[in-house]
Amino acid sequence: MEDPQFTVELAGPSPRGAVRLKAVRRVTGLSLWHSGQALDAGTAVLLADIPFGIAAPAARDLRRAGVAVTVRCGACRRTLPEDGAPVDSGPCASRYWPTAHCQANSLTVCDCDYCTAYRPLPGLTAP
Repeated sequence: MEDPQFTVELAGPSPRGAVRLKAVRRVTGLSLWHSGQALDAGTAVLLADIPFGIAAPAARDLRRAGVAVTVRCGACRRTLPEDGAPVDSGPCASRYWPTAHCQANSLTVCDCDYCTAYRPLPGLTAP
C-alpha cells in the first residue's frame, strides 16, 4: 500500500516579482523565464506526485513569497487548507487505504483490519 501523492498547483495568476520568481524557481527548478510563464498562466501544476513531506513545505515557501498555491491529495483530490492543517475527516476516495491512513487527514484513530491485527500506523491510535 503506497502513501498518497500530492500536487502543488497555482491557485490563480500572480503578479511577477523577483521574490515570487525566485520562489517558484527554487521550489520547481524551472528557469526564471519558465517561472514567469507559470505565474502568468495562473493554472499550472508546479509539483506533481510528491510526498506530503515535500508538498507542504514547498507550498508554505511559495505562500510566504506571495504566490497563491493549493495542495491537492492525489487520491481523494481534496484540497488542503492554506494554514497547513490536515483536511477534515470526510471520506477519502481512495480504494487502497482507509481514510485515516491518508497523511493529509485529521483523523487520529483507526479501526481498519490492518491496525487492529498488527498495530496502528504512526500517528494513529487504536479505538
